Amino acid sequence: MSTRYGRACSRTSCRLTATMTLTYNYADSTAVLGPLATFSEPHAYDLCEKHGERLTVPNGWNVIKASINSHDNGPTHDDLMAIADAVREVGSKEISTQSPQSSASAATSLGRRGHLRAVPS
Repeated sequence: MSTRYGRACSRTSCRLTATMTLTYNYADSTAVLGPLATFSEPHAYDLCEKHGERLTVPNGWNVIKASINSHDNGPTHDDLMAIADAVREVGSKEISTQSPQSSASAATSLGRRGHLRAVPS
């Protein structure tokens, strides 16, 4: 039994691994084909390379194809440094404690969950 990494192509009976994501903007009559989305979205279609190249749209529609580099293995050095700088900036701010709160209620009052997420490769 072979192990498949990644998501499968959305086309019926295709068993290839998806490499790009297709989304539609109906208001602008535009189809956008770009790099594989981080998460599977309900209104987007994950396509393999073969089906992405064969994409056709209705007459009058525009297609935007973002460059998809199969050799791109993640964020650049500049991207990682920007994230690290943002984390350092947030961490260096002094948190004023006018009223003592537990860490659980403090997180709730900020109204956010964790800001980092692990993405499978």
